[in-house]
Amino acid sequence: MAQQTITALFDHYDDASAAVAKLEAAGIPHADVSIVANNEGDRHSGLIGRGDRDHREAKQGAETGAGTGATVGTLAGGALGLLTGLGLMAIPGVGPVVAAGWLVTTLTGAGIGAAAGGLIGGLTGAGVNEADAHTYSEGVRRGGTLVTVRSDEARAITVMDILEQHGSVDVHERAQTWRSEGWTAPTVAESSGPTGSTAGAGLSPAGAVEGRTRVRSYPTMP
Repeated sequence: MAQQTITALFDHYDDASAAVAKLEAAGIPHADVSIVANNEGDRHSGLIGRGDRDHREAKQGAETGAGTGATVGTLAGGALGLLTGLGLMAIPGVGPVVAAGWLVTTLTGAGIGAAAGGLIGGLTGAGVNEADAHTYSEGVRRGGTLVTVRSDEARAITVMDILEQHGSVDVHERAQTWRSEGWTAPTVAESSGPTGSTAGAGLSPAGAVEGRTRVRSYPTMP
């Protein structure tokens, strides 16, 4: 059964976390979900269940880019669900974030040092086209929260419905707004128009899904 990477950007962490909780309640394994939220000003640090000393060290590492600020075990998600495994880290070009899940462990590798490849590299490695990867990275840098889900066709509609129900944004529209304000990331190719079904059949690297504007889906890279 074809595998795909489904992505959604949220303006607010609370909306994204509610979507993640609902995904898990619907039977999506937290091992297949990832969340990356902007942590400028340490706004979400209270979500991380760590001691004061650990928190200070993680925060310093995230601010300096000297390390991830969390172990891969933490970032992978806790026993009670993805959101219990949030860790602090810094991503080049994005800044300090709180994050957990498979995409984050891909970025951090063995958990040593900052996510040197950046969010763009992690997303493109998961099958997201480069233009959209730049948009998602910029969205997180500007204060947003990115949720990524690995799914097969059988669960794709459920995943997309949940992400849309909780306030994900139209990333194509958002990117056009940012460009009008002077953002100079690569332009999304014309081929990024709707090309796939909501079930994932006929998925294109372009990512757009017919009938949906606030989620995208890409064939998972082998």
